[in-house]
Amino acid sequence: MGRKRKKIFSSCLFFAKEPNIDQTRIFEIINKKRSITADSAFRLSIFFGNTPQFWLGLQIVYYIEEEKTHKEDELKKIRKFQVAQNL
Repeated sequence: MGRKRKKIFSSCLFFAKEPNIDQTRIFEIINKKRSITADSAFRLSIFFGNTPQFWLGLQIVYYIEEEKTHKEDELKKIRKFQVAQNL
């Protein structure tokens, strides 16, 4: 295990103990194998002193960017709605 991975691993172990989030949850969130749930957002916000909305907002941004990346060509084909001028 490289030095950088060891540092991340030990940080995750410390972090996972503080907000009463199990280590598996932390590793899966970091490795993009699990989403940030409302429960995780509350725990993270208490630990870091911010809001659950901040954490859920990050999750939403991630979802949008992933979708945009995977469906970019398909999304470009959608025509913008235009209101008729003579109504």
